[in-house]
Amino acid sequence: MKTELLAPAGNFSKLKTAFYFGADAAYIGGKDFSLRSFADNFTRGQLAEAVKYAHTLNKKVYVTANIYAKNADLCLIEDYFAFLQSVGADAAIVSDCGVIYAAKKSAPNLQLHISTQANLTNKYAVKFWHGEGAARAILARELSLEEISEIHSFVPEIELEAFVHGAMCISYSGRCLLSDYLANRPSNRGECVQACRWNYRIRKQDSLSDSGWLDMEEDGRGTYILNSKDLNMSAHLNELINAGVSSFKIEGRMKSEYYLATVINAYRRCMDGGYNGVVERELLTAAHRDYTTAYAFGANNSTVNYSDSQAKGDCDYIANVTDAGEGYALVEMRGRFKVGDVLEVLSPNQNFGKSFKVEYALTSVGASVDDCKLVQEIYKINCPYRLNSGDILRRRKI
Repeated sequence: MKTELLAPAGNFSKLKTAFYFGADAAYIGGKDFSLRSFADNFTRGQLAEAVKYAHTLNKKVYVTANIYAKNADLCLIEDYFAFLQSVGADAAIVSDCGVIYAAKKSAPNLQLHISTQANLTNKYAVKFWHGEGAARAILARELSLEEISEIHSFVPEIELEAFVHGAMCISYSGRCLLSDYLANRPSNRGECVQACRWNYRIRKQDSLSDSGWLDMEEDGRGTYILNSKDLNMSAHLNELINAGVSSFKIEGRMKSEYYLATVINAYRRCMDGGYNGVVERELLTAAHRDYTTAYAFGANNSTVNYSDSQAKGDCDYIANVTDAGEGYALVEMRGRFKVGDVLEVLSPNQNFGKSFKVEYALTSVGASVDDCKLVQEIYKINCPYRLNSGDILRRRKI
């Protein structure tokens, strides 16, 4: 079985970006029952359209319904699963036992993938869910390669999906109460405020005055005591395959199109051509925290990113290519640029990494400008390469 590259998509535009840059499948959420309530997400009509679009490309769509449900949710969820089955969704991602029961009852032909939220940390748990009809287990991020291999040997019949890149959660498999406690937004129902990314201070118990605060200084801005590093397993994909992983999952339904294009492109090239310096450098170009391999090689006490919440990438996101011809490109501006700037091409084809200097820029009404500062304006610029719709332009930081 060919290993799958699985990408997130928070809306239809991101879905197209994911497939264009090489994802074999995408996981998306509807307007309900998903753990990313603040992503754009998909209406029912858009879900049907997304599945149809993916299948024309011989790719797959998995729909997340991995909340921990309350009684009020269950009266609606059976109809939702029946709908997903009717439009041909390739699987539903689920974690709650009641939700799984409802899915099996209302959509018996819909494949079920057991979410990482179900705490899949051992072989007996995976064996149990396989016995309940699950086609795939999405493994907890806390597992080592050795533990994954043992699970695969114990339950070879089930597909194993593992996260390979993206944000990590300070709580065990994402089962967090901090957001609910501090902001009344329950993360296990899709409303996480990401309180773990905040800067924290300590207050003396016997003082309520401002002088009672004790700063935990790391760099003058405070200390991010709960802020995890980002996962990056790009150098270890073959080891994951040997351990029995059949799907490589990228985190990030809330991330930008540029982030998705960069990371998916890097992993696609890594899977097709092997890990190398190009892949390593590419994964530094989009915004990220310090990287870690988490627990792949056993216990790891260096998974917290104390210094800041998120580092900036090595490149600025400048524009999406909407059309192109001989010697020019039409681009939708996403970051300010000027005539004289050197831009670099992010593409799944042979133009990847090529750069050129902007010599002229015309607005959508044909006016010549030196400073392209209107967000989402369509500019016509020179380009010596024949670009494709879907390519992205970026600018290296000095």
